[in-house]
Amino acid sequence: MVIRIWGTRGSIATPGPETVRYGGNTTCVEVRLSGGKTLILDAGSGIRPLGNSLLSKEESPEVYLFITHIHWDHIMGFPFFAPIYREGTRIWLDGCKRAMEGLKLTLNRGMVDGVFPVSYEGLRSKIEELGQLGTGTLSIGDAVIDAIELNHPQGGMGFRIREGGKSLVFLTDNELAASRSNGRAFGDYGRFCEGVDLLIHDSQYLPEEMDAKRGWGHSDVISAVELALKAGVGRFLFTHHDPERTDLQVDRMVALAREFASAEGGHLQVEGAREGMIIEL
Repeated sequence: MVIRIWGTRGSIATPGPETVRYGGNTTCVEVRLSGGKTLILDAGSGIRPLGNSLLSKEESPEVYLFITHIHWDHIMGFPFFAPIYREGTRIWLDGCKRAMEGLKLTLNRGMVDGVFPVSYEGLRSKIEELGQLGTGTLSIGDAVIDAIELNHPQGGMGFRIREGGKSLVFLTDNELAASRSNGRAFGDYGRFCEGVDLLIHDSQYLPEEMDAKRGWGHSDVISAVELALKAGVGRFLFTHHDPERTDLQVDRMVALAREFASAEGGHLQVEGAREGMIIEL
C-alpha cells in the first residue's frame, strides 16, 4: 500500500510561511491499496487538494472514506472535495457512527439558510454508508480494516489497515492514558498497534503542556513514541500538529522524540508528518 499525507494540522487550518514544510491543512490521509482501491482517512481541509488530484487521474473516482469523528477540523474540507459534484463518483462511507450526519451538516441549510450554496441533496455523487466498522471488520479486496475507540471528547474511531503482510494504524485525536476514559487504556492501544509497519498517531502536545490540556483528547509526543516502542512498531509518524506550532517548533519535537526513542534503546524511525510525504509499505 502507498500512503500520502494531505493534511497534518489539528484544530484549524494554518497556512502561512511558518507552516509551509509540515503543512497547514487539517487532517486527511490517502491510502492506495495494492489492489488499486483508494481509501481516504478523514475529510479535513487537506481533502480539497486530494480531490483535485483524483480528478486529474479519473473523471469519476470511486473511493472509501473513513471518518474518525465529526469535530470540525476533520470534516471541514468535505464541501470542497470536488469529486462529490461529479456524476458517477462513488463514495463508500464508514467510521464513527455519526459520520454521515457530520458530512451532511457541512452542507446543511436547515437552521441557517446561506451557510453553503449547495445542499447535500444537490450532490451528483453517490454516497453509500456502510456502517460495518462499528460492529466488526471491513474487507476491501485483500485488505482488512479494523477499528478501535478513540479517547477523545464525544468519542471517535481509529483504524488499522492490513494488506499483503503490511499494516498501518491511524490514531488521531487520541489521548493516551493508563486507564480507560472515553476510549481505551494505553495497553489496549498497544495491542491494537502491535507489530504494525507504520503508526500515525496524534502528538499535538509536549509533555510539559499536558497538565493544562488533560482531557482535551490529544497526546504528547513522548507518550506516543512510548506506545510505538512498546508495540514494536516499525515506523512512527506523529501528526495533528498544534495550530500555534511553527515548522521550527515541530522540528524540535522531532528531535525530542528521536532522543527519547534512542535513549530507550529502540530502533524506531520517528518523523513528523508533512503534507505531500509519500510512504510505501
